[in-house]
Amino acid sequence: MWVMVMFDLPVTTREAKRAASAFRKDLLDMGFQMVQYSVYIRFCAAGNNTQTLSKAVGKMVPSAGKVSVLTFTDKQYGRITNYHGGHRGPRNRPPAQLQLL
Repeated sequence: MWVMVMFDLPVTTREAKRAASAFRKDLLDMGFQMVQYSVYIRFCAAGNNTQTLSKAVGKMVPSAGKVSVLTFTDKQYGRITNYHGGHRGPRNRPPAQLQLL
């Protein structure tokens, strides 16, 4: 399963800018990767981890922020079409499964 966080945070004051930067840093610390400036994504091996992750993100939201958390499957992630400069980009690939013996 994948978790995507999309957000719109105000940056009109010094305090708001700090809160937005702290939110982005916290997402990175939680293992998210930046896709676009306000879009971050993370892979979760187990589906039930997505709910825990979503709740953790919800607790970090600055008071004036708007945040959306989406979850979707590997198959749905693989169907995303990317365009770079008007040209179709490479397909998204799920990460290789880590097997512990």
